[in-house]
Amino acid sequence: MVAHDTSKDGKFVRKDSAFRNIIGKESKFQAEADRYHLYVSYACPWAHRCLIVLALKGLENIIPVTVVHPTFQHTKPEIDGHTGWVFGNPEGKPITNSDGRGGPFPASFSDTFPDPISNSFSIREIYERAGDTLGKYTVPLLWDKKLNTIVNNESSEIIRMFNSEFNSFATRNKDLDLYPDDTKKKESIDSVNDWVYDTINNGVYKCGFATSQNAYNEAIKELTSSFDKVESILKKQRYLAGNFLSEADVRLFVTLLRFDEVYVTYFKTNTRTVRESPEILNYVREIYQMDGVAETCNMHHIKMHYFTSHTSLNRFSIIPEGKDFIALLKQPHDREILSSV
Repeated sequence: MVAHDTSKDGKFVRKDSAFRNIIGKESKFQAEADRYHLYVSYACPWAHRCLIVLALKGLENIIPVTVVHPTFQHTKPEIDGHTGWVFGNPEGKPITNSDGRGGPFPASFSDTFPDPISNSFSIREIYERAGDTLGKYTVPLLWDKKLNTIVNNESSEIIRMFNSEFNSFATRNKDLDLYPDDTKKKESIDSVNDWVYDTINNGVYKCGFATSQNAYNEAIKELTSSFDKVESILKKQRYLAGNFLSEADVRLFVTLLRFDEVYVTYFKTNTRTVRESPEILNYVREIYQMDGVAETCNMHHIKMHYFTSHTSLNRFSIIPEGKDFIALLKQPHDREILSSV
């Protein structure tokens, strides 16, 4: 289940995140090694943002991560019909989708584990432990082991904390600043984030979960226009906000990684593809090949989640074969040429 509402005219409306605490010098949440635990899904693009920043900064050893099972399950079937993220169960029996169809799928994988903090069955249970009342049981979820509560579940804020507050612990790219303290650069990043989020990151969901033709038509038109805008920008400069890597690139990359293998088919975003967009494909290759990033990209989890979790879109949870998009990303790129332009 994606935490969203549908408007009267059939448009997808994403719910806001509820936990918005900030780690910082003036906060009760201080930057400390092994104080925080990050819950993610490899499949979720918002959680993937956090994994990439952890990797780029080399923070994996001081902020441990638990990966949930990719297939949504009923979280409290004896109480309600909610389906969402559950933890891997190495001793569990094979599972189906939440409607009892598809599969059978393994109850756990080599990279999914039980909850190491409280042995919770689901992400929902962790939210309820923290007193959540809104019912948006999403990942990423950043947990404070010292205060036993959720710090934040908004990916755009988590990546900024990982970028700036843990540099003393960084084992890679200590000087890398994905949101630099430079007014012009911040304005450029913020401007890009605004239209990329609305029309591409969230735009694919607007297409996929539209419940009226007009809502879909509007969303696909905006998405197509923005896709072409990205291709045009990347012909002229190496990265989205200029010739410097920024959080805007991380935020777009996670959507582009999923675009051809999932969104083109599943969310009906078939007016464009990454593989047929030379500048975008080369750009995605460069980011994929940065130290630590490839290890965060798990196409098996990505495809399994989308194609087995939304039963209204794929009743029998059939997972398409695809064309091995990851193999394309392992080919050489020449984006460095643009840094001298």
